[in-house]
Amino acid sequence: MNNFDFQNPTKIIFGKGEISKLTNEIPKNAKVLMLYGGGSIKKNGIYEQVIKALQNFEVVEFGGIPANPEYAVLMDALEVIKKEKITFLLAVGGGSVIDGTKFLSAAALYKGENPWNILKNNERTFKGFPFGTVLTLPATGSEMNSGAVITRKETKEKFAMGGPGLFPQFSILDPQVVASIPQRQIANGLADSFTHVLEQYMTYPAHANLQDRFAESILQTIIEVAPKIMKNPANYDAAANFMWSCTMALNGLIQKGVPSDWAVHMMGHELTALFGIDHARTLAIIAESHYKYNLEDKKEKLAQYAARVWNITGGSVEEKAMEGIKKTTAFFQSLGIKTTLSEYTDDYKGTAQLISKRFEERGWKGLGERGKVTPTDVEKIVEMAY
Repeated sequence: MNNFDFQNPTKIIFGKGEISKLTNEIPKNAKVLMLYGGGSIKKNGIYEQVIKALQNFEVVEFGGIPANPEYAVLMDALEVIKKEKITFLLAVGGGSVIDGTKFLSAAALYKGENPWNILKNNERTFKGFPFGTVLTLPATGSEMNSGAVITRKETKEKFAMGGPGLFPQFSILDPQVVASIPQRQIANGLADSFTHVLEQYMTYPAHANLQDRFAESILQTIIEVAPKIMKNPANYDAAANFMWSCTMALNGLIQKGVPSDWAVHMMGHELTALFGIDHARTLAIIAESHYKYNLEDKKEKLAQYAARVWNITGGSVEEKAMEGIKKTTAFFQSLGIKTTLSEYTDDYKGTAQLISKRFEERGWKGLGERGKVTPTDVEKIVEMAY
């Protein structure tokens, strides 16, 4: 097991009716900017619950944060923060709204001339503007971590950012919100959280037995609840396990002491930036090709995954590894998610070369847990995903 430090300061408030506790978590006399997305919270009752809990605060609203949080929209929100002299940010939404709020948390205190540099140069944030979240869509785990991903539409770029100053002060998780989520978004949340675990687990053995078991238990839970929550989003027990699995998949716990990959995400981000494909679905497009291409480096963990998560015990290490890859693709497909790029766009030719060139221009010499996945390798992996 590798050396590690672990600190997660986010307070989690989990369960039925807990949105009402919001009033106790925000500093008294705070002027709150409430951020949300396309307005679904005004249809499912969440908006009313939040506004009731904020009745003793001065509140300014900013809606319209898109599914892939857009830099230009967030810059408009940044102007509101400055103009209205906001003192606290509240994200009411899924990962996109929370990610956008994290960017604002960094940008509001940024000393540089251009906040875009936070993203372009991956500048870490050590002190952010205070914020909390009310989670409405389980998927990204952004409610309990310090990372974010932001898109810039005009340049078709998507970059990650983060730092220890970007943990939410608190996050409220009420599984009842899942009942009103469209099936497509539930499928995305299941695939996204599943892949988050794989990125931290599907590397090479590090003799971190507990971390492996944590990761496997999250994967098993997602597999178990997936058909239940897809069939009936109002199933509270399934919703609660779904929501908590998404949070635990990316709150830092299972990543400590082990290597992690994230190459699938880096390639997937480019597909979202270029074609607007849902983030989770880009991961499903890339995953099989990435694991097959890097089979030699990953076969031991792939075989372990096949045995422990999918109960595949027969065959050689390589055979079990390949069966594990097949089971992963089949799981994504069981959610109604297409797993090749050509199923999303007819304009896929040349995509692999474009992404490879972008990585070269950014100076990304090697992705993955060993730093061995070069831009040339990326080109081959993306081509395999056509």
